[in-house]
Amino acid sequence: MKRLLASMAMIATASLTLSYTAHAQRRPDTTTMTCAAARGLVQSLGAVVMGTGGQTYDRLVRHRGFCTPSELTEVVFAPTKDNPACYVGDRCVERLNEVDR
Repeated sequence: MKRLLASMAMIATASLTLSYTAHAQRRPDTTTMTCAAARGLVQSLGAVVMGTGGQTYDRLVRHRGFCTPSELTEVVFAPTKDNPACYVGDRCVERLNEVDR
């Protein structure tokens, strides 16, 4: 019985530690990267949520295939260490209906 309780306590502690670690991870921030590194991260992952300065962030994608069928892509320029307006990737935006125009 003691072994069972000890095992359960270890599992609970491990679960809490993993949960805390996952929440403590920070998103990549374009302002701490070079332009090439920021663009390369988007290209290699396909889609990534990146900070773009201060409390702002965006989901950046490599191409429209990472968006829903009702979305198009829009070019995103973000500040990086070496470029105040670096093309880092695209963002998914809802398509405008003819009625919305």
